[in-house]
Amino acid sequence: MNRYSNILKALAFCLLAALTVYLFPRYSRTFRYSWEVGKPWPYATLTADFDFPIFKTDAQLEQERSAILRESLSPCFTLLSDTTPHALVLSLQDRERLNHYGCRTVSVVEGRVSKTYPISRFYTPRTAYETFGLDMEPNLLYDSLTTAQLRESLLAQISVTEGMVQAGEKIIERGEVVSEQDAQILRSLSRAYDDETLPRNRQIRTVIGDAVLVLVFLLMFFLYLRVFRPKHLQDLRSVLFFCLLVALTVIMASLVLRFTVLSIYLVPFAWVPILTRVFYDSRTALFLHLTTIFITSLAVPAPFEFLMVQTAVGMVAVASLQDLTKRAQLVQTAGWILLTYIVAYTAFMLATTGDWHDLQPYTYLYFLVNAVLIICSYGLIYLFEKVFRLVSSVTLVELADINSDWMHEFAEKAPGTFQHSMQVSNLATEAAKQIGANPLLIRTGALYHDIGKMAHPEYFTENQQDGHNPLSEMEPEQAAQIVISHVTEGARMAEKHGLPEVITQFILTHHGTSLTRYFYNTWINRHPGEAVSPSLFRYPGPKPSTREGAILMMADAIEARSHSLSDFTEDNITQMVNDMIDQQVADGQFAETPLSFKDLEDIRHVFTARLIAINHRRIRYPEIRKS
Repeated sequence: MNRYSNILKALAFCLLAALTVYLFPRYSRTFRYSWEVGKPWPYATLTADFDFPIFKTDAQLEQERSAILRESLSPCFTLLSDTTPHALVLSLQDRERLNHYGCRTVSVVEGRVSKTYPISRFYTPRTAYETFGLDMEPNLLYDSLTTAQLRESLLAQISVTEGMVQAGEKIIERGEVVSEQDAQILRSLSRAYDDETLPRNRQIRTVIGDAVLVLVFLLMFFLYLRVFRPKHLQDLRSVLFFCLLVALTVIMASLVLRFTVLSIYLVPFAWVPILTRVFYDSRTALFLHLTTIFITSLAVPAPFEFLMVQTAVGMVAVASLQDLTKRAQLVQTAGWILLTYIVAYTAFMLATTGDWHDLQPYTYLYFLVNAVLIICSYGLIYLFEKVFRLVSSVTLVELADINSDWMHEFAEKAPGTFQHSMQVSNLATEAAKQIGANPLLIRTGALYHDIGKMAHPEYFTENQQDGHNPLSEMEPEQAAQIVISHVTEGARMAEKHGLPEVITQFILTHHGTSLTRYFYNTWINRHPGEAVSPSLFRYPGPKPSTREGAILMMADAIEARSHSLSDFTEDNITQMVNDMIDQQVADGQFAETPLSFKDLEDIRHVFTARLIAINHRRIRYPEIRKS
């Protein structure tokens, strides 16, 4: 299964790279600009990506064709009769043909000899009669085949181009008025994109270069995950989420660049850091955003400007959006992003051109539309949650609502357990804040960690009102199994109610693989010297693997143990907290978590201070003495 998962991850990255190269080849056969002669160039400064010729206009070519035919073409005729060798007579139709060509000379084949005569030597039957007083028939036969060959030969000498534009050469700057010469070069560039005769080897080399760059960018993100976020890399859903998010953004950018004349700033690239931050962390969000804009920069008209502006936007998006718990936060983030777009774009343009007139007013309209699209990403959060079974802060806030129907049922069926869960939630949340864990996640997980006790609340002491404990009437191993079953029962309930997997993990790991020591010790005391399998008294686990899971495990045990203290002094509470944590550490329950020794010390301090504050002594109110 692990091998199959690794193959799918590698395939996802390869497909993403292939898709990007396919969508963003430099020779995409698409010229994505529109302009008008006499108006300013509305895009960023345009430079040539490759060498291309400057093609002559149709008017220039027509003028050159007319000139060369007039100067050099001599239509061919064959002499039919020698009766009047002093007169070369043409038919009226042939004379009109010569007038159409504008020719100055004509070639006449006499026998096997070809002679060239000026156009003035030729007559029509009418002009021959006027000149010689004789009726003469046309004695010249037009040789259309030979004339056409001569004509094509002359026209082939005309070059359709006039000069070259070298790769890297500036074509036109932003804001520069498009002249006729500029328009001729732009039309030539557009034609070059569509010209099938472009050097094939140059296209191949360019595609290879783009592919290598895309692979380098994706490899950077892969290495980031492997070094700093290995759990994300091990999770197939996370890898697919990252690849799909980049792919969707690249597709949107490609559609805008290929099929519209709209600005690339219309594409909401901030979706990448926002959606990633909602489900993961700020560092991953920023790194994925940088990967996305680096890839896209291979296709945009002004890559340096694009990278500068989008980098600033990504940083602001990550910094302004911590935990998305309210829709208003997304609106605020969109506002900050809009402001960043305006400031970054304006500053960049002034820094490069120094002219206010180079700022394009409609670009700011694109920024506004972009901000609206960012607000619309709220719907994408729900979609990605369902598709990839992820959990957002919005969902955690909804689950943590103690006024929900399920929480009301929990409070009614198992009131003691419900209050215990509330106290554990408060303790664990404070500890999570102290060590930089996720307080909202642990608050929600703590509320549901003992939900399985709803099945048989009467077996748990916190719900027993009359002091009668049914477990005391059972054998220790039987009683232990009933207590242990609240974990599996809780997981079953969580699945039935559609709780996210991350919350179910709190239910499964809040006891880890620890022993139900009360019943284990009771069995040992009742059967001295007899061997017993600890598995009869051990929770199924697994052990917690996150800091939040470890904190909940400690908070659950300490809150329950605190009710057994007879005297709530600072020393007693401190000793109890230290004993419980030391016991869990010695049992290896936190071996799979990233907790440090400092984290453990901070957690001890928070738990101790919180329990002392909860169980402080109150002032005894004096009674009124009777006189």
